[in-house]
Amino acid sequence: MSKRIPAGNVSLKRAYEPPAREDGVRVLVDRLWPRGVGKADAAIDHWLKDVAPSAALRKWFGHDPARWDEFRRRYEQELGQHANLVGQLRDMARKGPVTLVYSARDEAHNDAVVLRDVLVSRSAP
Repeated sequence: MSKRIPAGNVSLKRAYEPPAREDGVRVLVDRLWPRGVGKADAAIDHWLKDVAPSAALRKWFGHDPARWDEFRRRYEQELGQHANLVGQLRDMARKGPVTLVYSARDEAHNDAVVLRDVLVSRSAP
């Protein structure tokens, strides 16, 4: 099996968008469950809380685009402490489509964006 993950195998979707068949395996990558979203409605296959940014990093970032580059650097560093979870996500993505589900309003500046980049840009752990 190839160690490289096709970029098309990892997509992003807000928790407030309806699930779709093409989502494949749906993985919630937030530490907190999205407000107002029922568990059945979310159709989450896996909830990997520990792959989310730490509470301290999340609060520091506050979804401030001015802190984006530093957030990315710090979060990638934190992901290094959870290589087993990142490895699980890589294994899922090698087998087929995976959708990283998140609740942030900002679709360009959130942890799922960083996590997707980490998954598709690096070889296996």
